[in-house]
Amino acid sequence: MKKIIYLVPTLSLVGCTSQHVEEKPNVIVILADDLGFGDVSAYGSTTIHTPNIDSLAHGGVCFTNGYATSATSTPSRYALMTGMYPWKNKDAKILPGDAPLIINENQFTLPKMMQQCGYVTGAIGKWHLGMGDGNVNWNETVKPGAKEIGFDYSCLIAATNDRVPTVYVENGDVVGLDPADPIEVSYEHNFEGEPTAISHPEMLKMQWAHGHNNSIVNGIPRIGYMKGGQKARWKDEDMADYFVDKVKNFVTEHKGAPFFLYYGLHEPHVPRAPHQRFVGKTTMGPRGDAIVEADWCVGELLAHLKKEGLLEKTLIIFSSDNGPVLNDGYKDGAPELAGDHLPAGGLRGGKYSLFDGGTHIPLFVYWKGKIQPVVSDALVCQVDILASLGSMIHADLPEGLDSRNYLDVFFGKEQTARKDVVLEAQGRMAYRSGDWIMMPPYIGSERNLTGNELGNLDEFSLFDVKSDKGQKSNVAGRHPELLERLNVKADRTQYQNMAVQQPELLDSLKQNFFAEVDGYYRSEVEEEPLK
Repeated sequence: MKKIIYLVPTLSLVGCTSQHVEEKPNVIVILADDLGFGDVSAYGSTTIHTPNIDSLAHGGVCFTNGYATSATSTPSRYALMTGMYPWKNKDAKILPGDAPLIINENQFTLPKMMQQCGYVTGAIGKWHLGMGDGNVNWNETVKPGAKEIGFDYSCLIAATNDRVPTVYVENGDVVGLDPADPIEVSYEHNFEGEPTAISHPEMLKMQWAHGHNNSIVNGIPRIGYMKGGQKARWKDEDMADYFVDKVKNFVTEHKGAPFFLYYGLHEPHVPRAPHQRFVGKTTMGPRGDAIVEADWCVGELLAHLKKEGLLEKTLIIFSSDNGPVLNDGYKDGAPELAGDHLPAGGLRGGKYSLFDGGTHIPLFVYWKGKIQPVVSDALVCQVDILASLGSMIHADLPEGLDSRNYLDVFFGKEQTARKDVVLEAQGRMAYRSGDWIMMPPYIGSERNLTGNELGNLDEFSLFDVKSDKGQKSNVAGRHPELLERLNVKADRTQYQNMAVQQPELLDSLKQNFFAEVDGYYRSEVEEEPLK
């Protein structure tokens, strides 16, 4: 195996050309958390209604082949921020709440690019890219963090809402911290006298299913141990309102100059604890209600942009970090209450999965009055947002990025983008080329604790996802006329391995895949614990 070299394009190569666009819009990237392709009513869901998110889909470019790079949170966010495939960085994996920043301070990033071209930059909501240097003192300003990779302002949760520390971090400082009650955090051991879900189950208002039985905050058991910071601890039910207010304030404060805002929604990630006004809005329990809450957040943002006279001046990109999961560590009834709802829209797999449901996500691009409504089948990936926005604002990009410029595709002016993309799930990789997905063999479990299929197959598999979006048929050896089947009704269950029927195609995709990943492929990948 070749020695792995981590590519880190540096800021020294960055700048803006003297050429300027006629109009420099504000840019907002909204990234939901664990929202599946089938969780948005714009894609046909009849069990959950998301009118505000739908307004972006129906009023802009609605992508049917939009992808995250990865089936888990941290890697896909890394790709979005850096324009690099996350599997090139060994640290781009699910992070604990005390993990160091995994983006090099000298690395080229999306917010740095926007800064260089005159944008005020902000990051609000979920982060999960690490903070500090690996030895964080939460009672002092935490750095490096969002500021060091290009954000002028930030108000964040360090990791996920099920991990400690359960506090908001604004511009590197914990919000509302009482110096007399310092915060201590550990992912190795509990602090003496601190209750856990195991020692004090009577304190729980939400029961854990797996992996979430450490410190209790707001009646909810978490991953990791925390002591102190009582006044700074968040109330989960108020998180959506808290971040919406921060978003509105940022927009208002910077309405006079172009701004770039990264808005990381925490919904519908566990623990699902929507505000009381959303409880019971669906028949699907907390997960369905949390999606309705996320839709409300989008609606509040759109209404505020309109109020400030900025709706026609703002480009909005909406997506999700990875596919859906029902049982991700808490007993909140999500699997039992799902009914006929298909969170992945019938795609096989979901979060953690190498199957299509892990990375095939909702993706909409909206700019009122500038982008005409269209449904696009173009193959696009979140990693390409950086280069495409760079083209829009005439930024100079460094060499070595995996991001590609498909601005005309994102604007709905063209219908052809990527020919291929490497997809990743916890260190395992698949290769989509055109309408085909090739999955190499992996050693490992069929499913993890969530029940989601992981995509560990014992042979090279080839799936025609144009006619078999559910990846039921491995067709790696059938007759060539299958390539011409363009209008077959989708069978989204993805079980038909066509590797035997299409040997020449399989060999070609294998060659392209191994050339692309260049030594990164390993058939035996250590499964990451969900915690």
